[in-house]
Amino acid sequence: MNWKFWKSNRRKSKTREWFDALIFAVIAATIIRTFLLEAFTIPTPSMEKSLLVGDFLFVSKINYGARTPMTPLSFPFAHQELPIFGTKSYSESIKLPYYRLPGFSTIRNYDIVVFNYPMEDDRPVDKKTHYIKRCIGIPGDTLAIFDRKVSINGIAQDLPEFGQFLYQVKTNGTGFNPRVLEKLNIRDGGPGMSEGEYRFFLTKETSIELKKLPNVSSIEPYMQPQGIYEDYIYPFTPDMPWNIDNFGPLYIPKAGDQIPLNKRNVALYRRCIEKYEENTLTESNGQWYINGEKANSYTFELDYYFMMGDNRHNSADSRFWGMVPDDHIVGKAVFIWFSWDKFGSFFTKIRWSRLFSFIHD
Repeated sequence: MNWKFWKSNRRKSKTREWFDALIFAVIAATIIRTFLLEAFTIPTPSMEKSLLVGDFLFVSKINYGARTPMTPLSFPFAHQELPIFGTKSYSESIKLPYYRLPGFSTIRNYDIVVFNYPMEDDRPVDKKTHYIKRCIGIPGDTLAIFDRKVSINGIAQDLPEFGQFLYQVKTNGTGFNPRVLEKLNIRDGGPGMSEGEYRFFLTKETSIELKKLPNVSSIEPYMQPQGIYEDYIYPFTPDMPWNIDNFGPLYIPKAGDQIPLNKRNVALYRRCIEKYEENTLTESNGQWYINGEKANSYTFELDYYFMMGDNRHNSADSRFWGMVPDDHIVGKAVFIWFSWDKFGSFFTKIRWSRLFSFIHD
């Protein structure tokens, strides 16, 4: 046998080498993305000024334990839709049960968490839209909001360092120089209904600085009064007239908790029982039935979490759609690797001070 001839015939072509390298890269990146780290970007101002629109993040899957794929037949690196085509990037012909690998820790109060938006009932859990918020309440907590102030288990909680609220600002009739607003880092808000009236989303420190401007006559925080019912606030019943600034008290269930089935508890936890834990809950002549069987109580199978944005008056969060079940948790936001300011000038498009910075709770 001519050894040299046999060996040369079996050398890979350049095309084959590139193809093999590409397949390896896709497999390696998929494993990293599924079980270790995944890149996300901030699309909305719900976490301003803690996280900014245009921040690019790494989210750790190992902190809380990686969630194994529930919809495994999926196009690599496409979450819901295929680019260009706009069609579904996944098939539901195979569905796997929820399972989470062991993690380094559990979710703690004030962790910044990425999760699947729980209200998208038409999608599999792991293909729902990604949201990022701060976890205010963990399983077993009782949360309440009174006059914008959050309390957990009866203890008042500090607003996050860069937390914001909506403020009503009145001037002497003149407007604001855009450069002044830019210097104060005021991006959200604008003119109100009346001349000389503005509404801005501000940190407490920024509101103090804004009040020093000579054309500002008054600045007051916006607040919904207690007892005012807003029908878009969870749990969507006038029996509990909650609003964005006055909410609860609400107990956040943990797995194994048992609650009596009554009108109040059913209003608060029906979605958890029916949608997230996949039971049928009905009532007949004052008696409750779960999956057709008479029941006086219900035992939760999952842990639940209460999420809020740091930009408290500009965040669609658990006040609007309720609690997040454990199987919707994706991971913990840990690191900003890039930040892009679309409003910046040529030299300030990149927020250099935010590059390669860790996210602190």
